[in-house]
Amino acid sequence: MGTQENVELIRRGYEAFDAGDMDTLRELFAEDAVWYGAGTGALSGIKQGRDAVLAYFGELATRSNGTFKVTLQELIGGDNHVVGLQHNHAENNGKTLDTDGALTFQVRDGKVAEGREFYADTAQGDAFWG
Repeated sequence: MGTQENVELIRRGYEAFDAGDMDTLRELFAEDAVWYGAGTGALSGIKQGRDAVLAYFGELATRSNGTFKVTLQELIGGDNHVVGLQHNHAENNGKTLDTDGALTFQVRDGKVAEGREFYADTAQGDAFWG
């Protein structure tokens, strides 16, 4: 796959995430995908395998009472990687998450093989997610 195909793959992923469409996300991620969650909080760390990555995404929705919203600002693509610049917002139990971030995606054989989170305020994320 080339740059444009990789960017479209990740765009589809953002759209599916926003819609809560786990079936589409399952199609987009490699079975052996790895996700690196930013920070040192309860949801931080490495998620090994597509099922663990999707469970993590579900946990984001659960812990935010469905308020977690990612606003995609820009996608920057390459032959093997795509960077997504985004804004994150959620509210729950009197706490607010409101920070910019970037995700890097490694694409292999037309699937997301790896995702890494980077946030402008990692401590805010750690405090919000518990």
